[in-house]
Amino acid sequence: MSQPPRPLTILCIASFFKGPDFMRECKRQGCRVFLLTSRSLEHEDWPRESLDDIFFVDEPTYEWNIDHLIKAVSYLARKERFDRIVPLDDFDLEKAAALREHLRVPGMGDTRTRYFRDKLSMRMQAQEAGILVPEFVHVLNHPQIHEFTQRVPPPWALKPRMQASAIGIRKIHSAEQLWQVIEQLGDQQSYYLLEQFVPGSVYHADSIVFDREVAFVRVHQYMSTPWEIMHEGGVFRSHTVQYRSADELELRRMNKELLSALGLIRGVSHTEFIKAHEDGRFYFLETSARVGGAHLADMMEASSGINLWAEWAKIESLPPGKPYTLPEVRNEYSGIIISLARQEHPDTSAYSDPEIVWRLKRRHHAGMIVRSPRLERVTELLNQYLERFKTDFFASVPAPEKPTA
Repeated sequence: MSQPPRPLTILCIASFFKGPDFMRECKRQGCRVFLLTSRSLEHEDWPRESLDDIFFVDEPTYEWNIDHLIKAVSYLARKERFDRIVPLDDFDLEKAAALREHLRVPGMGDTRTRYFRDKLSMRMQAQEAGILVPEFVHVLNHPQIHEFTQRVPPPWALKPRMQASAIGIRKIHSAEQLWQVIEQLGDQQSYYLLEQFVPGSVYHADSIVFDREVAFVRVHQYMSTPWEIMHEGGVFRSHTVQYRSADELELRRMNKELLSALGLIRGVSHTEFIKAHEDGRFYFLETSARVGGAHLADMMEASSGINLWAEWAKIESLPPGKPYTLPEVRNEYSGIIISLARQEHPDTSAYSDPEIVWRLKRRHHAGMIVRSPRLERVTELLNQYLERFKTDFFASVPAPEKPTA
């Protein structure tokens, strides 16, 4: 008599509080689910009812020692056979890749992970595939850097290769300033790239990928660039792009080509592009093999009915050879607005439009998501709320050099 199939065992890695919906859906799919996270996050609202066990790393969030991690998980693997190792944030990708390589667990290894984590690697691979990227140079060989500064006029963006979003990016206005900064970087220089600063509008494409094919993608536009929000202060806003518009169709095409070139086999991706003011063309900025932050997944679920965390979990839970089926998709429009708030618990009850479908509940933050069958109504509300937020809630703090939880 044949034995019933062994349930898949999934190890989730989260150095930030992320992914409760992912873990719940894995459990609903019949998986055994384990979580590895920082001791500092022990008291967060993890879905403990969906976890078979939870393990804590005592090292600081940004300083997990990979060798220690491999030894710790290898010890756990004496009793638990991990079938999937899933990183829930950008900063967990290298950890998961190192563990997969060592334990020989299926999924992206060190090299492919670089394409979704290292800003230099992803640019080089995209450029090799014929995808437009802003001019860039590795901060490594000084004669090459000098040639770049002679050929590409400032300003430039100096970017850390392994950070996420706009964290740690510096705008450089002259060669003199650049060489001063490079000198200050010392032996950290090679961990940076220098890129042409392209003024433009930034878009993001959020995708579900299965068997190397984009099963679902939705395109959105930031109403201010992430760099402006983080470095100049402001209110974060994003909204769905008009369906079947020229911009949406072009970004869907570029997104598909990019993910194919980078070799994402299955999972989710958050990818950013910029439409240059000067020539009106789209350029690739960066990508990731994760769900987008800042509650963008909640915004997308409002317009589409698709929960990226849950669909990712379904894909990871599938037995080999079984196909993935996308749920029915709704095609409405949604938008999000989030601001730091002066108040610890800001009161948004005065915002009562029926289009509001979600409100942010987080200390010193105000935010909401709106949904409508008409894009014009979404952008109208986001513009109205921008002015009201500035009066009612807005606060700002200096841009962080490291990510904050």
